Amino acid sequence: MIPVKDINPSSSTPVVTVLLIIICSIVFIYELMLGSFNELFLRMFGVIPCEIVHGVDIPPPDPLTPYGNLISYQYLHGGFLHIFGNLLFLWVFGDNVEDYFGKLKYFVFYTLCGIIAALIQVAVYPDSNIPLIGASGAISGVLGAYMLLCPRAGVVTLIFIFFFIDVVILPAAVWIAIWFFIQFASALVSINHLTMGGVAWFAHIGGFLAGVALTVLIGPRKGKERKRDFWVEILNGRK
Repeated sequence: MIPVKDINPSSSTPVVTVLLIIICSIVFIYELMLGSFNELFLRMFGVIPCEIVHGVDIPPPDPLTPYGNLISYQYLHGGFLHIFGNLLFLWVFGDNVEDYFGKLKYFVFYTLCGIIAALIQVAVYPDSNIPLIGASGAISGVLGAYMLLCPRAGVVTLIFIFFFIDVVILPAAVWIAIWFFIQFASALVSINHLTMGGVAWFAHIGGFLAGVALTVLIGPRKGKERKRDFWVEILNGRK
């Protein structure tokens, strides 16, 4: 299930979303240029859970300290599919969330979601020494906000069924609910592993929940009204 675009034009230019995509892309190109030193680079700027929990700096030294890496890890990626998937999601869903918050508040929101996502992953795997990298925690927060703000927006989606590919349009609330179920189910399966590895499912869940909570707490930028009518109807039992 791959989002192609949403049918929900933004009223402003998504400057911050575009800049985030550009920065992640530049950092990834730099990673490729490092060659065999890339793994060292990821350990220096990725989030290593045992460093956060125990307040230590395992060699190689972290220029930003282990806690500063809660921000830097959001701009690192482990491969082409990793960065392509993350930036595609950010491109599809980020513009409307940025339009809702305003540029500065949106950047703060995005960064906080990424930090909270990492801390949730750290809490589940406190003794892991595998670096956590990627923007998916922060982008999961964007999905959480989008589900609240634009639940009825159509999401043009590629569906893969064995060897067949189909294009469908799903309401954002349905699309994101399916996405969250996949993350939750995958997290439950992965919890049996004692060390973190592969996809950081709990970071996705933590980022998503952070996005929902921060959207309610922070509120819109000046002049923007909340779009809660859909959820009010749901709570009142109306169709």
